[in-house]
Amino acid sequence: MMGALEAVLIIVAALVVLWVVLTVVRSVRIVPQQRMDIVERLGKYHRTLKPGMNLLMPFLDSVRSKVDMREAVQSFPPQPVITSDNLVVSIDTVLYYRVVDPVRATYEIASFLQAIEQLTVTTLRNVIGSMDLEKALTSRDEINQHLSSVLDETTGRWGIKVTRVEIKAIEPPASIRDSMEKQMRAERDRRAAILNAEGIKQSQILTADGDRQAAVLRAQGEREARILQAEGQAKAIQTVFNAVHSANPDSKVLAYQYLQALPQIAAGQSNKVWIVPAELTKALEGIGGALGGLVQDTGGPTTTEASLPEADPSVLDQALAEAQAVAAETEQEAVRGLPAPAHLTAREALDSGAPEVHAADLLGEPPQQRESA
Repeated sequence: MMGALEAVLIIVAALVVLWVVLTVVRSVRIVPQQRMDIVERLGKYHRTLKPGMNLLMPFLDSVRSKVDMREAVQSFPPQPVITSDNLVVSIDTVLYYRVVDPVRATYEIASFLQAIEQLTVTTLRNVIGSMDLEKALTSRDEINQHLSSVLDETTGRWGIKVTRVEIKAIEPPASIRDSMEKQMRAERDRRAAILNAEGIKQSQILTADGDRQAAVLRAQGEREARILQAEGQAKAIQTVFNAVHSANPDSKVLAYQYLQALPQIAAGQSNKVWIVPAELTKALEGIGGALGGLVQDTGGPTTTEASLPEADPSVLDQALAEAQAVAAETEQEAVRGLPAPAHLTAREALDSGAPEVHAADLLGEPPQQRESA
């Protein structure tokens, strides 16, 4: 009898201990950071448990919901939207939100995520429906701002704060994408052609400018070279002129040098025409007169060295050199500008294939005088 009573007492004591342990466990709640627990007492809102250890009334208080206070991200599936130009586009959106009032987020709306999703879809259809496709593709910031303002205003009374709404993608139909790609390709080709043409234009302009500057510089160089050459020739002529006048050579020396310069005219192998200047007869007359005078004075032939007065050899050499230069210049002028004899020119004689050409023909004497001579 006593053994059965003791067993009952032991069972009762164990139940009491178990009840006490369960009561303690149910009365103590530990809430982590950034979470709020909604507590109800007998089915009515009682209080909100903050992070840390909290005590509850056993069997009277119960936790209704555990609300995460951190900012959350929710991605919605693509939604078909019709634009103002009757094109169906698919829009993906992503939502950033956080709970600012856990009590209203629990009791004001049954499922705030589903409500936010449907509100986002209807707002998108209203906004995109007033835009064409091109504007919708280029006005993402405007769409995001409009969505944020509408969602924030609506979800504020639910204890939800929408921090950001972003459009991930706007997908037009495949045919529209092909047309847009062709349009962009044509636009890029046009820009490339314009840039290429501008490059060619600039290249041609720079090339023309360079050629112009080079031509100007070449012309300036040629002008300066000609000026220097002309100045040198002028100084040379002036020097020769001064030397001739300072030496004061007589007509005999000049005539002799003139005759010595004549063979040089025909010395070249390529000379086929020899134009004898008209001054040759005057030179010959001067030499003949000089020789005749010498014969008359002496009564017979004599040498030039005996009749000429003695002179300084250096002065005579200088006079001879200057006379040669004057004779060469006179010969060049005669070759350039003097006319050929009227009866027969050297070129006509050579072109006609005559076996021999006499000096009388070159001097312009008639054939009758040549035969009598």
